[in-house]
Parts: sequence; C-alpha cells; structure tokens
Amino acid sequence: MPDTEATQRAYWTAQFEDAWRFMFEDILPYPVQECSEQLVSLRDAAAAAGVEVHFSDRPHVQQLERLFFLREGQIPGFVGAARAMNQRGWVLCVEDGYRTRTIQKYLGRTPQVFDAILRSVRWELGGAVPSAEFMFRRCSALVATVPKFGTHMSGSAIDISVVWRDDPAREVDRGAPYIEMSALTPMASPFVSPQALQNRRDITALMEQHGFVAYPWEFWHYSSGDAYDAFLRGTGKPARYGAVDWDPASGAVTPVADPTEPLNSEDEIRAEIEAALRRNA
Repeated sequence: MPDTEATQRAYWTAQFEDAWRFMFEDILPYPVQECSEQLVSLRDAAAAAGVEVHFSDRPHVQQLERLFFLREGQIPGFVGAARAMNQRGWVLCVEDGYRTRTIQKYLGRTPQVFDAILRSVRWELGGAVPSAEFMFRRCSALVATVPKFGTHMSGSAIDISVVWRDDPAREVDRGAPYIEMSALTPMASPFVSPQALQNRRDITALMEQHGFVAYPWEFWHYSSGDAYDAFLRGTGKPARYGAVDWDPASGAVTPVADPTEPLNSEDEIRAEIEAALRRNA
C-alpha cells in the first residue's frame, strides 16, 4: 500500500469503521456468563513468580491510581508471558489494567487522549469539526464508550509496552509509543516499518501462547476470557468475564447494572469537542 496521506486517511476510516462494527454488532450482543473471579494484583503476582515486569508510573485520570489487576484465572498466563519475555531479553511493561467506571468514563475525555482522537478525526474529515455522534463512533473503537465492550472494566485486559531488558530506557520498536492515535494504531498497520510490524507479530504470538488475544485495532491491548477473546477465537461459548464493579476492601466483583449504556452522553462529548477546540485554538 502506498504511504501517502490519502491512503493513510482511507485506511484509518476503513479500519475504525470495522472496529465500530466489531464493538456494536459483534461484542455488544455477545453472551457473558460472569464467573465472579476476584481481581489479583499483577505486581504481587510478578514478585511471587520472580519475573521482571515494569509498571507505568504515569498519572491516570483525575490523578487516580492505576489499577494493575487481572482476574485470578489469567495470572498463570500473565506470569508465563512475562517470563517468556525475560527469556527473550525483553521486559513486559504494563501500562494499564482494570478500570473502574469513573476511570473508563473520563479516560477518553482527558486532553491527552481526547485531543489526539479529535486531531485524527478532523484530519479524516479534511479539517471539519465532527459531530458528537461521529466523535462517539470513533471514541468507541479507541477508548470503549460502553462498559459491555470496555474489557478493562472486565478486569480482563492489559495495555502493554515492551522494553529491552539490558536497556530499559529503550522500547522494542512497534512503530510508535503507547498511546498512539493515527493510521499507525491498528495492529496490522502497513504504515510502520517491516521491523516494527514483525515486533508486533512476535509480541502477539508470545501473548497468544499464554492465552491472550490482541485487539486488532490497537497494537498495545491484550485480553483473555472476555467477549473479545471468545469472539475472535470463535469459541462459540459465552465470555467468562464481563464488566464489573470492584470492592477492593472485600475483593467482591459485581456485574455492572447497565453494561450497554454509554458512559458519556452526546452532550458531554459535544462539550469536550468545544473545550478541545478552545485549548488548541
């Protein structure tokens, strides 16, 4: 595919229309039978297993703590993937894990994320300002606007980077750093270098060996046991993990009461568009 602005724009549009259909036509109706497994600390699991894993220290939404947790049944796969990376000379860096309703709601509205998506959407539209409905469509594919397909809210997904073990300041090249919002974002983007594309494939193959599937439209997102996993593998079985509210004190997880309701209204998205335009005037 020629690497021109026109081909990148066409690719972006096609990819994120596919992602929107995946979310609303494939995942939203997908059956879930919540198993109520508890969330387990990835820091504790890595320390207990003696594997080297790094965890992001970047500020999160509204200065909330990043919650580096997965479901109990995913821990062997997580540890196995981290160990395999160490053996390869890599270190798994966990950028994000479980997200509460508040974190998921406001993540897509933070200036860093919202402004990046808006820039790409305006580029897609030839400079025009998108409607709130169109912005919701694109945000749905990139930050999960509904709990049912927000697999971080299921406690079943992690966002990752990978660095070299002997030089932790140097990332394994994937064509762009976490978090990128452009034609480079889809896992199979033809606009990254051959080496970066091979690194993405190698990381994905390693994660798949330990039970995780890649989200096709972001090169950093992996999950297991949820609707993405069941649908992409074609298991024909209900997902085990759905969106849950978590009580850290008791460890209890409770299915969210309204998993198909958008986290942000069109009015809220419209207000964010206006705020972003003022910020970047």
